[in-house]
Amino acid sequence: MKALSFFETVCEDLVAIGDLTNNYTYAEYSKKGIEVYGYDYDEERKIVTVLNHHFFQDNTIQTLTRNQMDIKFNRMQTFFQKSIQGLYEDLEETSEAYGMAYNLMNYHFKEKIDRVRIMLLTDGKATRSLTELSSQNIDGIPVDFRIIDIEYLYKIYTSQQETGDFEVDVNIPCLKVNSETDSYQSYLSVINGQLLVEIYEKFGQKLFEQNVRTFLQFRGTVNRGLKNTIEFRPEMFFAYNNGITATASSVEIGANGNINSIKNFQIVNGGQTTSAIYAAHKNSKIDVANVSVQMKLSVVSNAEKQDEFVSKVAEYANTQNKINNSDFFSNSPFHKDMKEYSARLFAPTVGGGQRRTHWFYERVRGEYLNSQAYLGAEAKRKFLIENPKDQLFDKTLLAKAENSWNQFPNVVSKGAQDSFRKFAESINVLLEKDSLSITEAYFKESIAKVILFRKVERLVTKAKWYDGGFRAQTVTYTISYLSALIQHSHLNLNFNRIWQDQDVPESLINLIEIIAEKVYFQITNPLSGYANVSQWTKNILCWEQVQKIDVDFPELDSSLFIHEEEKKYILKEHKENKKIDTGINLQIQIMEAKPEYWIKLRDYYAKYRSSIRLSSMQEDMLQKMARGSIPFPSEKQSKILHKLMETAKKEGLE
Repeated sequence: MKALSFFETVCEDLVAIGDLTNNYTYAEYSKKGIEVYGYDYDEERKIVTVLNHHFFQDNTIQTLTRNQMDIKFNRMQTFFQKSIQGLYEDLEETSEAYGMAYNLMNYHFKEKIDRVRIMLLTDGKATRSLTELSSQNIDGIPVDFRIIDIEYLYKIYTSQQETGDFEVDVNIPCLKVNSETDSYQSYLSVINGQLLVEIYEKFGQKLFEQNVRTFLQFRGTVNRGLKNTIEFRPEMFFAYNNGITATASSVEIGANGNINSIKNFQIVNGGQTTSAIYAAHKNSKIDVANVSVQMKLSVVSNAEKQDEFVSKVAEYANTQNKINNSDFFSNSPFHKDMKEYSARLFAPTVGGGQRRTHWFYERVRGEYLNSQAYLGAEAKRKFLIENPKDQLFDKTLLAKAENSWNQFPNVVSKGAQDSFRKFAESINVLLEKDSLSITEAYFKESIAKVILFRKVERLVTKAKWYDGGFRAQTVTYTISYLSALIQHSHLNLNFNRIWQDQDVPESLINLIEIIAEKVYFQITNPLSGYANVSQWTKNILCWEQVQKIDVDFPELDSSLFIHEEEKKYILKEHKENKKIDTGINLQIQIMEAKPEYWIKLRDYYAKYRSSIRLSSMQEDMLQKMARGSIPFPSEKQSKILHKLMETAKKEGLE
């Protein structure tokens, strides 16, 4: 069902920018005067979001009228009101709506709701006459109304920083640390605990979009210590705590020298500090007005350099809780390799096609649109021919496809963020074992898995037995079951066949259709005690139950599979090719560096600015490069020189 797909896609995007949490749940309930498709609960901020959609499914952008909005808003509002009054008692206990209505009643009974948001998602455009949606009140709880329309979604999709621009109004003293440079400008400041609470209250997870970890609650010793300091020694917080490290795209300095406005404020390090202060104020009713937090603010005006800058700040900043290496996946060489193969490799032409095309890997949201934004008409036409929209894929889709095949459907069902985190961990393990793992064969196999994933999505949507709902869960569990079935048969799927055909073979499709139907009815009938299907599919027990499904493995075309020895040989061959290519590329990179650079690099190490000390061999090699005595460095020399270049670059040498 396209409406459900729209709903799920938009919700995932709203999670990514902080408008919803990972706890959002699809749960449809509709009757006279009531209509709702799901809800979300932000436990930390005590905000309930009731969700609904108005899906036009039209080739042209339709206008969502004020009357249409009011009808939807009234139906959602009625649902919330009846839920906190005990609506669940009149519902079937095994239904999705039962769990939703019960939870809302329970949150209200325990006084865990400070605010309600009535949110309407639409692929239309809100009427121009809409200027403001006034807040209301239900049983003493403030109720806000939100429209997520096509313009709002467009801003999400075209934003390189994965979150729309926003400004934080402040009035805080600052000390300008360094002179203006092309890369960034730094300020030291102090921010009041109460102001930090108000900022977090307004912007929530948007402040932590580029943070490498989430709040760990008051379970660890570090955070209990924070709470104790806030409550009993607030005047000592500045001395005891490391404060926060933040970035922005720009700041506005007032006549008094204070920072008055911060654009795209991101707390890169210090999420624990911020959340601890907020939780102490909201949950424990502690006065945080006397808490002073030191802040290091770096303004990075160049959006293209911001991801790399933030990654380095997060990696090198002083941390209070251990951060796993997997959290720095955004800085992984994986992306560079995937982008390189994406730009270099042409997909096989099929079906009489004459144009050669690429699979476009979008590492940063909006990259595909930005790549064509400033092209002339002819250049843009050529770009779209070589990079068709249906061959666009990003790290989120890749993570779903890979995790599904690697038999983690319960993780995929938890949402895009959890799925990507799992994928990042597996890639880091792979690269730690062998830095040459991301080969041309890996890229082609990844695309084949994406093709398979999308094919299963279409099959489920069109299936006669599919009556809407839980498509995403059905797809990931179907692929995982197929993977397990092939694995238990001691076979390896020939992904190169899918890559060459740019499609899934018909004989395999027949098997997938059988699996998908059985999977759908299995996951939508959870075990006793798991009435909510969305939550059930996130549980490892669900995957264990699905694996018990009995599907006979039919006789299939032998070209669909390859032997283990052949698979190992292909991997080895591609790694050898990559090793050769890497060596050649290093030599080219070294030879392209100008003599002035080698003089600069030699002086950098000679003056002991680096954290490492050079061996006599390394010193001699740098001296010769600075004098131009090595016109054609060998592969071994190039590796040594490249390592010195990278070390100096990481330490700040430009």
